[in-house]
Amino acid sequence: MGCPRRSTRSPAALRHSHFANRPSAMSNPLRDLFFGGGGFSSGSQAADVIEPQRTFADVVLPEETRCQLDRALTQIRKRRLIGRDWGLAERHPTGLGLAFNFAGPPGTGKTLCAEALADALDRNLMLVRYDEMQSMWMGATGKNIASVFDAARSEEAVLFFDEADAIAGRRSGSVGGGGGQGYEREANAIVNVLLRELEEHDGVVIFATNLAANLDPAFERRIRTHVAFEMPSEEARRKIWQVQLHRKKTPLAGDVDFEALAERFEASGGDIKNAVLNAAQAAAAEPGPDQKKKIAQRHFIQGMEAVQAGKEVMNQSLFRPEGDGAAGNTPLPGGGNGPRAALAQHLEGVGQQQQALVDRQETLTDRLASLDEEQDRQGDQLVTVERALELLTEQVEKTGETQSALSDRFDQLEQERDERREWRLLVQVGVIAALVTALTALALTLFLVA
Repeated sequence: MGCPRRSTRSPAALRHSHFANRPSAMSNPLRDLFFGGGGFSSGSQAADVIEPQRTFADVVLPEETRCQLDRALTQIRKRRLIGRDWGLAERHPTGLGLAFNFAGPPGTGKTLCAEALADALDRNLMLVRYDEMQSMWMGATGKNIASVFDAARSEEAVLFFDEADAIAGRRSGSVGGGGGQGYEREANAIVNVLLRELEEHDGVVIFATNLAANLDPAFERRIRTHVAFEMPSEEARRKIWQVQLHRKKTPLAGDVDFEALAERFEASGGDIKNAVLNAAQAAAAEPGPDQKKKIAQRHFIQGMEAVQAGKEVMNQSLFRPEGDGAAGNTPLPGGGNGPRAALAQHLEGVGQQQQALVDRQETLTDRLASLDEEQDRQGDQLVTVERALELLTEQVEKTGETQSALSDRFDQLEQERDERREWRLLVQVGVIAALVTALTALALTLFLVA
C-alpha cells in the first residue's frame, strides 16, 4: 500500500476544521457532572490533523540525533520489505507497527521533527494532546484513545502524542484502599488500552516526552527507537538563530552577530524562536517609517533576556505564604515596576486561578471516589440479585422436572385407561357372541322338536 495523498486543503483549513469541534471534544468535568455529557470524543475531535509544512531542512540537530532520525525513517520505509517480502508479517501478525520515543528537554525540536518526519513520509500528522481526550467518566478516556487510533488508521497519518508521560505514565502497583483507588484504577486502565492499541496498530506512532523516566516500562518493548534530543551546542545555536529568520525578507541591522548571541545565551531552539519573535516585535514597535525599521543586535539581546526573565519567574516560588523567608517575598530583578514585576503579578493571578482549579479537581476526585464506592455497592447488590436469580432458576428447573414426571404419569394412566376400555370391549363382544350362539342353538332345538 502506497503513501496516501495529502489533503488538498490548506493547513489553516485543516486546523480550523478540527478546532471548530473543540467545544464538544474538550471534556469539561463540571459541565459533564452537573449538566450531563459523556465526555466521549471522536478521533477527529480529540486530535488535530496537520499537513506538514516543516522539513528536516528547517531543523538544526546534533549529528547523533539526526542519525537516529535517519534510522527511524529507514525502518518506516523498509516495512514492506520486512513484513511482506520477508514474510515476518505472517509470523508476527501484531506488533509490526513502528513506535518512536522523542525524549528531551522542552524546546529542543521534538514536535518540529515529528512534523518533518511526517513530511518525509508524505503523510499528514495527527497531533494528540492528553487534555483533549481526558474525561472524568470511568472508561471514557480509554474509548477516546481507541477512537484516535481508529482515526489515524483511517487517515493513514503519523500519530503524535505530545507530552506522552501524561498518558503513558507508570501504572500503580496497588489500587486498593483510599479515596484515590478509582483514579488509580482508571489510570492503569488507560495505560492498558494504550498498550493494546499500540500493539495492534500497524502505522507510525511518535511519543514526545520531557520525562522519559516516567513512562511505563511496558512501553520499552513496544518502542522501536528512542531518539534523544539534547540542548544545542554553540554552533547549533548559531544556526538556529539564523534559521529562524527569512533569508530575503527579514531586515537586519549591520551589527547583528549570531555567533555572539550563540556564545552569550545557552538556550534551546524554542527559547531562541521566542527571542526572535520578541526582537521583531520590539523593532517593529519603534517610532519611524516601517520601511526603515530593522532588527538590531540589541533587539535580539533584549528578546532573549525577556525569555530568560520569564523562565526565572517561573522557577521561583511566588506563591509561598508571607513570613517564611521564601522566595515569594524576594523582589524580582528589576525592582517593583517594569515588565518583570508585571509578569510576576500576572503569574500570581494565574497561581490563584490554578489553586482554584486544584480545589475543584479535589472536589471532583472526591466525587469520583464516592461514585466508585456507589459502583461497588451496586456491584454487591448485583451479585445478590444474580444469586437470587440462580436460586429461582434452580426452582423453576425443579418445578419443570416435577411437571415432566406428572405429565409422564398422566400419559401412563391414559394408556392404562385405554387398555382397560379395549379389554372391556373385547369381553362385551365375547359375551354377545356367546349369547347369540346360545340363542341360535335354542332356536334350532325348538325347531327340531316341533
